[in-house]
Formats: sequence, C-alpha cells, structure tokens
Amino acid sequence: MLTQPVDSACRELIGRWEDARGVTDRVFDTVKKTSLYERPIPERHRIIFYLGHLEAFDWNLFRERFGLKSFHADFDQLFAFGIDPLGGATPTDQAGDWPSLLQVERYRARIREELDAALSGATESDELVQLLNIAIEHRLMHAETLEYMLHQLPYNSKVRDSVETPKRVKTPVVPRAVNIPSGTVTLGLKADAGEFGWDNEFEAHRVDVPAFSIDKYKVTNEQFLKFVESGGYNEPAFWLGEDWAWKTQERIEHPVFWEKTNGGFRYRSMFEEIDLPMEAPVYVSYAEANAYARWAGKALPTEAEWQRTAVGTKAVSAARTMWSPPPIAMEAASASQFGVEGMIGTGWEWTATEFAPFEGFKIHPAYPGYSANFFDGKHYVLKGGSPRTAECMLRKSFRNWFQPHYQYVYAGFRCVTR
Repeated sequence: MLTQPVDSACRELIGRWEDARGVTDRVFDTVKKTSLYERPIPERHRIIFYLGHLEAFDWNLFRERFGLKSFHADFDQLFAFGIDPLGGATPTDQAGDWPSLLQVERYRARIREELDAALSGATESDELVQLLNIAIEHRLMHAETLEYMLHQLPYNSKVRDSVETPKRVKTPVVPRAVNIPSGTVTLGLKADAGEFGWDNEFEAHRVDVPAFSIDKYKVTNEQFLKFVESGGYNEPAFWLGEDWAWKTQERIEHPVFWEKTNGGFRYRSMFEEIDLPMEAPVYVSYAEANAYARWAGKALPTEAEWQRTAVGTKAVSAARTMWSPPPIAMEAASASQFGVEGMIGTGWEWTATEFAPFEGFKIHPAYPGYSANFFDGKHYVLKGGSPRTAECMLRKSFRNWFQPHYQYVYAGFRCVTR
C-alpha cells in the first residue's frame, strides 16, 4: 500500500489507481491458473499477455517521469502493446512462446514495488495528474475488455465470483420510436475546462442535427431473433459487401453470445448458460447491427444523433454489477430528456460514424498511439458504456471504437429513421 503523497490533490487519484489495480486483480482471479495461456478470442493475445501488460503500461508511462531504470527491457517491450488485427489476420504464437507465470508475476511485483515507492514521494503537477488519470482509465478499460474475453472461455476454465446474476425481470417490451426535433449538440470536451479526457474527446464543437426518430429502447434479443428466424443472416441484400464476405467466411449465423440448441437458442452468460433473455438488449457486432437496421428499413444513428438523443441522460446505478445485459425494465432511471431509455451504462451502442479526430485534435504526448493509430476508416464509434464499464468512463463525451466485425463487446444498438 502506498504512503500518502505530500499533495492532497493527487491523493485521491493514487487511491483510485490502487482501487483499479484491485479491480483487474479480481478479474484475473476469475481465471483458473491452468487457463492463463488460453486465447479465448482468436484475434487477441493470450490472457497471460494482459497479466503483464497492465503493469508494463504503468511502468512505461511513469518510468521517465520518475527517472526509473529498466530492470527487464525485454518484458517492457513484450508487454507494451496489444494488437488490433485487420483483414482477418490472427496471431499465430503458441503458449510456449510466452514467459512462465512465475516470471510474469515477479515482473509485476517488482514494478508495483518501484512505482509505489516513487509515487509515495511525488508532488503534485499537471503532468502527474494527467498520467494518473491515463493509468486509471487504461486499467479500467482493460478490466472490461478482459471480462468480455473471459466471457468466451469454457465455463470450467473460470472460477465463479460471488456476484449473483440478478433475477430476470420478464417485462414485455413494446418497441416504439421517439421523435427528436432538430437542434444543435456539443460533441467533445473543452480543452480549457479542466476535465480529464482522452485526446479524441477534444476539441468541443457544435453540430447541427436535423430532426429524426429513434428507438426508445435498444433492440432486444426478441426483436433480433425475428431477424434471425426470417433468414436475415442468409440474405445478401441486408449486408454490406465486406460484411457479407466476413459472415460467410466465418460461417456466422447468430450473435456470439447465443448458443444454438435443437429448440432454438440459449444465452451464453459468464458462468452458465441461461434462457435467452428476450427482454434484454442484444449484443452484436457493427456488421450484424447494420444488417438488422437495413432489414428493418432503418439505419444506425450517427454519433451526433446519439449525442442529441442523450441530452439529460444519467448513468444507471447497475454499472459493473451485472454480467448479462440488464432487462429493458431496469432502464427507466436513465431516460434522456426525450424519454429515450438505457443510453448510458446498459450496453455500448454502435453508431454509423467512423472513428476520426475532431477538428483541433492533438495527440497526447504521454500516449501518442491511443487514438491516432485507429483513424483509418476501419473502426466505428460506440457510445454509452456497458454494465461492466467503470463509472468514470460513463461520461457522454467518451468515445469507444471497434472494427465492424468484432462480435465480443458488450455492445447493442438502436435504429433511427430520417
């Protein structure tokens, strides 16, 4: 445990950083040690990488600031960066290519010891505040990405945590649209507002948004099941060319969180298979969401339309307490000023907006590759946050992004008509 720094302004941030360590430690405790070298998602690293990465990231972030000398340069580089494969490429490394668990654990412990000592004597500065915020949110982002990775592990590879799955609220959902009048909306944060944000959240700017209508609720599993049963996955007209080629090559016939049975579908929850929660939002890739929207004669909202709809929205209190999408009936507390529900904290929402910089974008010198490496026209913006997203990232300016064929995120969608 760190001793308190001299400056109280940093005290809270260091406490939050320690808490974030506890969050990711508990996530790793969910995996049996014999499964740490598994790769539950083909496009991603083996779990052991992330065990080393979180500490390596903090070490590389703070090391120069505190004048610390590297004690394992090979590991500093090995665990420095994740991967974002494009074009269907997947990593080919074998489990035996990675260091032993003991080596990784010793590396992590040494980093924590050295950083704790350095921070215990730190004095406040704007730079240190920025670095601590980066370290906190980076780690908490990985807590969520690790959780959806572990979601794909076999049940016998995991240790069930003490959090019980909430009782399902089987309240029928009646889909309806809400009319949103034309207006202006602010995207992003002001650089001089004194708030922490990632580089892609700046600079704040106003956007005119024409009138449109949007689904009051996210598309549910029940609604998406109708698309599946109507043959939506077998009709090229609903899919963009690259999406159809991906779906066909990978033989994708339904959402990755669904398990096909003789009688229909079941839902793959974190620790057990359950009845398909018809009243809950469906979690799918951008390609699947877009195909559904085309089938329904609608479209996905733009980032500006989503932001316009979300005016007055408050985050739900269920954040980081549920492993499965919350039923629609739990979302009323998060209604926007227009009466649209479940926009923050109940599942990320795909938008039709390609991930790109705002005017005035400046790369953050402490993490130059965070956003800029993904301004490639091959990623789409997601908004809102999931039940596993940390509260600090439920701000409406936060921008998530993924490739269109990535199925594993806790991400749903709603449709618009223009």
